Amino acid sequence: MRQSLTRRHHPTRVRWAVVAAVAVSLTAACSTVPGPTATTPGTSSTASTRSAPSTASAPPLSGSSSTSTEPSGTPTSTGTPTPTGTATAPTSCASRIVAGMDADERAGQLLMVGLDNGASRTSLDRLVARRHLGGVILLGGWARGAERVRATTRHLEALASQEDTAGLGLLIAADQEGGAVQQLRGEGFSRMPSARVQNRDTPADLTADATRWARQLQTAGINVNLAPVADTVPSSIGTANGPIGQYDRQYSSDPVRNATMVRAFIAGMHAGRIASTIKHFPGIGRITGNTDVTARGITDRTTTTTDPYLAPFRAGIEDDVDLVMVGSAKYSRIDPGVNALFSKAVVTDLLRGRLSYRGVVITDDVGAAKAVADVPTGERATRFIEAGGDITLTARPSTVPIMHDAITQAMDDDPAFAERVEQSATRVVDLKLRMGLAHCG
Repeated sequence: MRQSLTRRHHPTRVRWAVVAAVAVSLTAACSTVPGPTATTPGTSSTASTRSAPSTASAPPLSGSSSTSTEPSGTPTSTGTPTPTGTATAPTSCASRIVAGMDADERAGQLLMVGLDNGASRTSLDRLVARRHLGGVILLGGWARGAERVRATTRHLEALASQEDTAGLGLLIAADQEGGAVQQLRGEGFSRMPSARVQNRDTPADLTADATRWARQLQTAGINVNLAPVADTVPSSIGTANGPIGQYDRQYSSDPVRNATMVRAFIAGMHAGRIASTIKHFPGIGRITGNTDVTARGITDRTTTTTDPYLAPFRAGIEDDVDLVMVGSAKYSRIDPGVNALFSKAVVTDLLRGRLSYRGVVITDDVGAAKAVADVPTGERATRFIEAGGDITLTARPSTVPIMHDAITQAMDDDPAFAERVEQSATRVVDLKLRMGLAHCG
């Protein structure tokens, strides 16, 4: 999506007005291309200081991770979003929680697994418990309304416990961009237009719409939206761009307009108490192949570290986006021959360095994506962490044990890698603290 708020109307300033205006009525991955059914294919405290909050009653995102003040036992419910993108460091509370976790628990926080619409809602129970997973994403096109989704998310929330998830609530995510990529549909969910259609409205209109969509997600038990899209597809490529342009997932061909609409969408998600995600860094608008289904046509030979097409991502970071999703395309002018999510030049040097992002970084799906099919399953997680990433998202539950074992083995083998895992887990826990999914006693 693009920026919908100009500097004069920077969401960091206006978000408070948005929240205030709706406060009375507030009740509180993926980059894959849809198929015919519009689905997405693709160091002093101990663990005993933590509890497992329910996402159903979780308070809105609040506070800044740049503060060293520890949260109280019960997070506040202010209706205010959390600034994460510009945070200077995770809270000391997050660091203490992670210090009380063992290696298996830390590794689990860095994995998000897909729950398919056709699977039983209990199908992930043992996996979450045994692997101490940190998140679940609903996949496969949930078209039977909010009640069914809420029944599922309520069950998932109940999986959080001291023993199984280190006392941390789950990130429960969905792809709700609009148009062809809207995983949750039916009664209780508005039909969301594509980004190209959303772009016809004013930034203020989009923020209002996104606030309404976010409330619907919150009511259904979703706490993370893997949106908005921050990719820019040049008009010279248009629908020949397989992952984005073909499905009108971009707002326009102008990165400045896209940056504006990205700001507007994020502001609405935050007003509705939903964590938002910009994707697919550093942009997949200049390729032709869809990384979910092919390893061909996925090399971008244009994008640089100072590219104007980075503007929508920079805007999202400035406006405190909660997560950044890194894609699996390759960028010959940044790190030739290396998928972005495995590239230190992309994740650490560009995203965390040049763009100063210090929040949670998540992958696009690496369980089924053809773009990374030649990489051993376990290495898809370890190489991402080595590059500077945090949460590995996989649509295939069968890959979770392999990835989890690979992370814990690498921690045993390499103290430097174990330190990276600790840093990543701390970023994830810091986000969960601000989402009301964790607290310090």
